[in-house]
Amino acid sequence: MIIKHRDIEPDIDPTAYVAPTATVVGNVKIGAKAKVMFGAVVSSEGSKITIGENVIISENAVVRATSEGNADHPVNISDNVFIGPHATVLGATLESSSYVATNATILHGARVCAGAVVTVGALVHANTTIPNDFFVPPNVTAVGNPVRLFSPDQKEEVLKAIMGVGFASVAFNINPAGKSRTEIYKEATLVRSKEFDAHFADEVLKKE
Repeated sequence: MIIKHRDIEPDIDPTAYVAPTATVVGNVKIGAKAKVMFGAVVSSEGSKITIGENVIISENAVVRATSEGNADHPVNISDNVFIGPHATVLGATLESSSYVATNATILHGARVCAGAVVTVGALVHANTTIPNDFFVPPNVTAVGNPVRLFSPDQKEEVLKAIMGVGFASVAFNINPAGKSRTEIYKEATLVRSKEFDAHFADEVLKKE
């Protein structure tokens, strides 16, 4: 499904393939010979998404840009990038020939550099940089620049590292000072709900 959002239509190269059950929304540019496979969602929201040549966005992956106040997070995907099934890329940059495996997640402001691999189930947290040709092992959390890796059993260490990222500010433009987690999560939901309100005016251009 191809959807006009915020009065902007997706720009899809005629040699690219968008599967019948995939959804492409708004300010999205898809390059030559790219493939957006079944069930995938590519949504620009209030920002933009640029997808290079020969990019593969696999089944049920989510690629979404976000924008709130001065926290604008476009998605930039260079040529020959592979994004695996059920992966999530939010407001991040993927450089050429990087690889994002099944169920991996890349968060706002992160950069996966050329030739880097984010393996199955791994999380690249906000504003983290994965260097060229770097290997992120399965089910770990990568945080920071320079990047540090945390295994699932390092609960206290990873919590401290994530708090240093300031995720609420990065992703939602929220100042968390003096607020409880409940208050922060409520505000985050309201911020994203307000952004998503723009979908009421969407126009479906093409149903496959």
